[in-house]
Amino acid sequence: MKSENQKDVKVALTVNGKSEVVYIQPWVSLLDTLRDHLNLTGTKKGCDHGQCGACTVICDGKRILSCLSLGVMKNESEITTIEGIAKEEELHPLQKAFLEHDAFQCGYCTPGQICSAIGMIEENQVTTMEELKDSMSGNLCRCGANPNIIDAIANVMELQE
Repeated sequence: MKSENQKDVKVALTVNGKSEVVYIQPWVSLLDTLRDHLNLTGTKKGCDHGQCGACTVICDGKRILSCLSLGVMKNESEITTIEGIAKEEELHPLQKAFLEHDAFQCGYCTPGQICSAIGMIEENQVTTMEELKDSMSGNLCRCGANPNIIDAIANVMELQE
């Protein structure tokens, strides 16, 4: 969809394996680009200041806070949101583990938690529970499900406390 506003900037993204082109104003965050221009509302707007992690997505293989990134900065990037995690009807192992460990209450932070955990696992730098807790400390669950979230991730990573 082409915008009539001449101040809009063309941004090409690959989101969840699908090529997308959006026309956005230069100051629009990646989070708002995903939610408002691509209708991918799984990524949540929490604090909108990079403090809660609810907006975490995977960008070019690394986890990022989409509220702190401008959409134009991610031109030509590959983005994975929570909508792109499952393979058709098959849940991602982390999604299954979250269900098995009751690792959510309201569920608002869950998409960011799962995207962050996937990025953390792919970074392959965590080998202990302490490192796991430290690496996930940027994602907050205000409902108090953090112990279950850590257990779910540890289960997928096969870490024991």
